[in-house]
This record gives sequence, structure tokens and C-alpha cells, in this order.
Amino acid sequence: MKTPSGLLRAFMESTRDLLPIVIVVAFFQIIVLRQPFPELASLLVGLFLVILGLTLFVQGLEMGLFPIGESMAYAFARKGSLSWLLAFAFLLGFGTTVAEPALIAVAKKAAEVAGEAGFIRNHAAAREAYADGLRYTVALSVGLAIVIGVLRILRGWP
Repeated sequence: MKTPSGLLRAFMESTRDLLPIVIVVAFFQIIVLRQPFPELASLLVGLFLVILGLTLFVQGLEMGLFPIGESMAYAFARKGSLSWLLAFAFLLGFGTTVAEPALIAVAKKAAEVAGEAGFIRNHAAAREAYADGLRYTVALSVGLAIVIGVLRILRGWP
């Protein structure tokens, strides 16, 4: 477990990580749309909770999942089974991406917009299928990219 100063540092890192998203949203809200932020106080509380949640999420990953994932990757490498290593890499990338909270939220909003614009049928089942399709497409792409990255490392490809 991190010390209070370590948690504060992690909180600041999460703030830095989310800053580009905040800047893009603020730019479009203020400059492009020329509208004030609705319910600014509520928005700031929500942003604080997102940063706090991200900080705790990353801390949990570092304590729980990263150590076992690292030991499993080393065990696969020692065992010399390329197929199992690649399967592990793909499934890890796919699984973490499908479970990514930001992707879930963006896919859900994209489905709502697609439904309202008439690109898909605007009922719950169609929106859910559309959002799931987006998530699985992104997750498949991430899993394949990780497999390619592992192969590049193992084969020494540029």
C-alpha cells in the first residue's frame, strides 16, 4: 500500500493523465460551441471522483493484477511456449479493453447518438448491441496489436 505522499503523487499522476481529455472537452465547450458548462460545481465534483477512482483503480492493479500478470508472462517465456504466450497476450489485451470503464461509457454514448441520429434503431437492445460491437471491435484490435508487439519483441523486428 502506498504512503499518503505516494497516494497524493498517484492522484497527481491521474490528474495529469486525464488533463488532455479535460482540455479537449473544455476547448469544444468554450471555443467551438461557445456555451458555459452546465452545473459547473457538479461537474467539478464528478471530475474529482473520476480522478480519485482512477487513482484507486491503478493502485489496485499495481497491487493485485500486475504482479501476477508479470509472473505469468515470465513463466510463459521460461516454458518456451510461443502459442500460450501469444494467447495470454491477446486475451489480456482483449479482456482489459472490454472491461475499460472509459470505453464502456464512450460506446454507450456513441450508441445513444447513433440511435438518435437514425443510424441504428433507437431502442435499448439495438443500442446495447451497437455499444457491445464497438467495445469488442476495439478490444479485438488491442489484443491483436499486443500480439504483434510481443512478436516484434521476440523476433527482434523493428
